[in-house]
Amino acid sequence: MKGKKYITQGEGLPKWSNPISHAVVVNNMCFVSGQLSVNIDGKYMSGTAMEEGKLAFSNFFSALKHAGFDKNDVVFVDIAFDNLEDLPEINKLFVELFPENRRPARTIYQAQALPFGGKIKITGTAVKELS
Repeated sequence: MKGKKYITQGEGLPKWSNPISHAVVVNNMCFVSGQLSVNIDGKYMSGTAMEEGKLAFSNFFSALKHAGFDKNDVVFVDIAFDNLEDLPEINKLFVELFPENRRPARTIYQAQALPFGGKIKITGTAVKELS
C-alpha cells in the first residue's frame, strides 16, 4: 500500500453527518477516527458503558475492515469515558476483544463531554507488518 486512502463510507459503517473520514490509511498504517455508539444510520444508541463500548468497538473494527486491516493489526487504542467509574466494565470488554498476547497499547481518560452525550469514544491506530 502506498499513498493515502480515505475511508468515508461503506457497507457496515455508520453514516456520519460530520465532515470526517472513519479512517485514513497511510502506507502500512491506519488511523481510525473516534467511534461512538451509533447505529448504521448514524443515530446515537444510549445504553450502559458495556453496551455503548460494544457498539463503538464494532464501528471501530468495521472501519479497520474497510481499510484492509483487522483487530490483530491494532497497536494503539485511545478510550475516552464520560465517567471513569465505568473502567472495570470496559476492561472486561477489552480482555474479550484482545487476547493477552495481542493487546494494543492504550490510553484512557475521562472527558468532560462526548458527542451525543455518549459514555465512550474509541480511537486507534493499526499497523500492517511490511513484507
